Amino acid sequence: MTKNYNYISFGDWEQVDGEGNAISMSRGRMFEYTRPDIEKRLDSLNTAAVSFLEKIPTLLCSEVKTGENSVSMLIKYGRISDVKVDRQEVSATFKTLIDFGEVEFKNYQVAASALGVDRFQVYRTHWAVREGDATEVLARLGELRPDLADIIVMQGGGTDGGSGVQPPPRAKRSLGTADSVESFLSLLYQSPARDETETFFRGHADARYELTPSLLRKWENGDWQFMPREDRLCKELLIAHHDEFQSDQYCFDRLVRMQHYGLPTRLLDISGNPLVALFFACSCNSDQADIDGEVIVFRVSEGRVKYYDSDTVSCLSNLSNLSYDQKNRIDLGLELRAFNETDVAKKLLHHIKSEKGFFEGRIVPDDLGGIICVKAKRTNSRIKSQSGAFLLFGHGATLPDAGQDGIDITRVTIRNKKHILDQLESINISATTVYPSIDQTAVHLREQHRIQSSGQ
Repeated sequence: MTKNYNYISFGDWEQVDGEGNAISMSRGRMFEYTRPDIEKRLDSLNTAAVSFLEKIPTLLCSEVKTGENSVSMLIKYGRISDVKVDRQEVSATFKTLIDFGEVEFKNYQVAASALGVDRFQVYRTHWAVREGDATEVLARLGELRPDLADIIVMQGGGTDGGSGVQPPPRAKRSLGTADSVESFLSLLYQSPARDETETFFRGHADARYELTPSLLRKWENGDWQFMPREDRLCKELLIAHHDEFQSDQYCFDRLVRMQHYGLPTRLLDISGNPLVALFFACSCNSDQADIDGEVIVFRVSEGRVKYYDSDTVSCLSNLSNLSYDQKNRIDLGLELRAFNETDVAKKLLHHIKSEKGFFEGRIVPDDLGGIICVKAKRTNSRIKSQSGAFLLFGHGATLPDAGQDGIDITRVTIRNKKHILDQLESINISATTVYPSIDQTAVHLREQHRIQSSGQ
């Protein structure tokens, strides 16, 4: 059975040092460097998720400090309790069982190896749930602090290492299973839209796919694939193809174009047309034909639906212009005035004013960490044909399986994909109409008119 432990790290050594038991972490830093499947089970931070966090062992550490010939960290081992969750922060009480004090390592790679974490984690304030045996971590630390051998055996030797408890199941809400266009629409009709909401859809050919923008996707071990290099990705594409972006008035327009050409961005494509989403849920290679697809239904409150020229959209989009180091200095827990006086807020404001000179110097921290639905300009044929819109993810934002305040999520499981694609083709929903570019149309026509061998 898989074992897990909390790894909680603070850049401020005072959060780890001393006798204080109270800790708090920004919601945006929760579950960084956590395996995606575990993160999705926990990111709602509901009662079951909190109970899991309180039952597994915890390493409380400082970020690494570089010395002349070595590096060092403050490290404690214990348990957390009394976890409380609000919109911006997660707070808890930490009970110390073993205080390792300031531990020296030859270099940061050795420190990361001893703690069972990625090398970037030792420089990052965050709260991760790591796979691994906490007792093995204690054993490695014990080699560096032999004077603590007895207390390690007493306090750590009897622990289950996190094996006695597993993350709660995912909280996906299903409307049912569809194996035809008729059964799909019937399920949608049985779940009508609510007042003061707009409905959008997204199709996945594999129901195991995550509702995560390409920029924010992780490797299986929880490491980022792209996010630390967001600003470089955007700038390099602009440098290489500057003329392509000349007509884009806002940063959001550029992100849409980048998304169109396959660059990882903080945008997630959604559609106002359920049949387009159904097409995507069925479109796959032949070896995926028997894998369940999924159509995700988003009921978005009107207050979270914005247009391309919205000030909130400008604030979230221009996060893409900040370096990873600058993003790490964003503190969404500050009051509005204090937040806007920080250097990183002023840098973000500089980028916003480059597209909106009239923008008031007043960035709302609550808005910056949210997720909004944006209706884009229909500047290319693909957005037009797919009735396209986007979910724009703010700083540290994640989307739980069941949605969040203002974004309700349900799902329809899709089977019998080939039959559904044939039905959609009969009502003129195909690769030719959904992907109206000439290359996609050519591929669709090639497959549609291929003459089978007489020997088959």
